[in-house]
Amino acid sequence: MKFAEDILNEKDRPMIAVQKDVTLMYTLNTMVKNNIGAIVIKDGDKVIGIFTERDLLKLSIKERVDPEKILIKDLMTTNLFSAPYNDPIYMLLDKILGKRIRHIFIEKEGEYIGILSAGDVTKACLNERTREMESVGWDYYENWRWKPKKKS
Repeated sequence: MKFAEDILNEKDRPMIAVQKDVTLMYTLNTMVKNNIGAIVIKDGDKVIGIFTERDLLKLSIKERVDPEKILIKDLMTTNLFSAPYNDPIYMLLDKILGKRIRHIFIEKEGEYIGILSAGDVTKACLNERTREMESVGWDYYENWRWKPKKKS
């Protein structure tokens, strides 16, 4: 069974972050440059928020903002969801689906060590299920059917 930290290690990508006092435009440029849909917001070394494509979508219909002037700290989401590094992948999936979130921070010893998307967790669960199926073998699934007795 895989755990949250295993998925992070396989991702082999650090959290991409910006400081809270940068502009929306700087944040968006950083997201585009790194080809990511969510970015971590920090105050120094401390994670304090997240900004996602969904946040941008909501912002685009809410009000007129100047992306060169508005600071990301005024737009970020601060209600962060996390899970311990040793959560099994199926528990992570339950949390993501149950809370209807797309990103979950992974925590170890009181620090966020990474962030996983719903896609990262879903992919890990599907890969795990495939390994489980292959270890059992397809013969089991092919031959489980009830077979009627032949009439004599």
